[in-house]
Amino acid sequence: MTQRVAAARAGIGERTARKYEQAAALPSQLKRPHDWKTRIDPFEEDWPWVVSQLERDPALQGSTLFALLCERHPDRYRPTQVRTLQRHIQHWRVLHGPDREVMFAQQHFPGERGQSDFTHMEDVGVTLAGVLFPHLVHHFVLTYSNVEAVSLCFSESFEALAEGIEKALWQIGGVPSQHRTDHLTAAVKNAGKEHTKDWTKRYEALMAHYGMQPTKNNVSIAHENGDVEQSHHQFKTAVDQALRVRASRDFPSREAYERFLQDLVRTRNLKRSVAFAQEREALQPLPTTALSPCQEVRVTVSQFSTIQIKANVYSVPSRLIGTSVLVRLRAETLEGYVGSTVAFTMARLIGKQQHRIDYRHVIWSLVRKPGAFAAYRYRDDLFPTTTFRLAYDRLVSSRIERADRDYVRILHLAASISESEVEIALTLLLEASTLPCFDAVRDLVHPPHSAEILALSTPHLDLSPSDELIPSRRSHA
Repeated sequence: MTQRVAAARAGIGERTARKYEQAAALPSQLKRPHDWKTRIDPFEEDWPWVVSQLERDPALQGSTLFALLCERHPDRYRPTQVRTLQRHIQHWRVLHGPDREVMFAQQHFPGERGQSDFTHMEDVGVTLAGVLFPHLVHHFVLTYSNVEAVSLCFSESFEALAEGIEKALWQIGGVPSQHRTDHLTAAVKNAGKEHTKDWTKRYEALMAHYGMQPTKNNVSIAHENGDVEQSHHQFKTAVDQALRVRASRDFPSREAYERFLQDLVRTRNLKRSVAFAQEREALQPLPTTALSPCQEVRVTVSQFSTIQIKANVYSVPSRLIGTSVLVRLRAETLEGYVGSTVAFTMARLIGKQQHRIDYRHVIWSLVRKPGAFAAYRYRDDLFPTTTFRLAYDRLVSSRIERADRDYVRILHLAASISESEVEIALTLLLEASTLPCFDAVRDLVHPPHSAEILALSTPHLDLSPSDELIPSRRSHA
């Protein structure tokens, strides 16, 4: 056929067909590398210096080197040329830079391994009744099926780790052969030099109870725990999207938020049901009972009616002063036992060097020693709400004598009767610009001239009409 027809059938122009026919070569054979420059390289003169700096320290960034070049030659470069230098450096690193770390795709087997870790949820912005709710999530993932389980916590303590693992295993309904976590030294160690190895025994005891082989990745090598690390990102993205669909990040209570998370996890796990069906057959059975892990610490209640646990101070009922108490430390609570009887239960503090003093534990002694209030070490804990603090500040600003004594008596009234009623009385007095002294608060809580209870007379009941309706014995006979 003619050259024109052949070019049309090949989808090219006639001139292009003529060029290839005359060259007697394929188009790919006519191509040659683009090794020429279309414009002058502004860094050609200083490029050897840039290379010497990169060879000395390959981590140097292009913006850093560009700033140094501008200092060496103030009038040679424009600020917009930094991107050109960055492209040159990237090209050099690809051809002559140091080798980079290689990641190795792992093959997972059903029932072989579970991974867990903590992730912070502050960036999600969840609130409870309008108050920001800072918390963490313990995230457990089976590496084969990617089935996951989550539980709320507030610190990376060993108790939070143990409770999170246990909840996840019972929720999944089986136990993998191995459990891997990152190097959670803060989560599994015990306070005190005499217990430096205690965390290892506790962690191994937990693993032994469930028949799992404990493993951990190397320090600062997060990608060795890659499945759960990637699941963190995907899970938090899913939470953010679900909150956007919900059109609100506020929940009425913690229980409502937990139900929201569990429903989200349940929906995500439905997509993994096929792989999980294979993995479930390979999982080991659960033990007969849950472990309910906790740490037991024996302490003696001080003369200040306080105990110290994990570098935190808690107040306890004053009747326990001088008593040796067994404290069971859990992820979120403290349980104090005298013998086998629970003497108190309270929320656990987060972090260290914290304190929580319940005014009900000390007010009965403080009302007899009101002068101790002014210099009390934990005085700020004796303001149950902001209203109590405002009332005390009002008493002090009014410069009345014995303001501390008046406030301590108000606090004693709250402990004796009702904190909410006393708070309402204080609110009314503050809104009315009335001095919230003890007498005024007491009169509002217990009015001196209360109305007498109306005495009800006993009504006279006439049952004779009912007797007439009852047939006599004679009629029955």
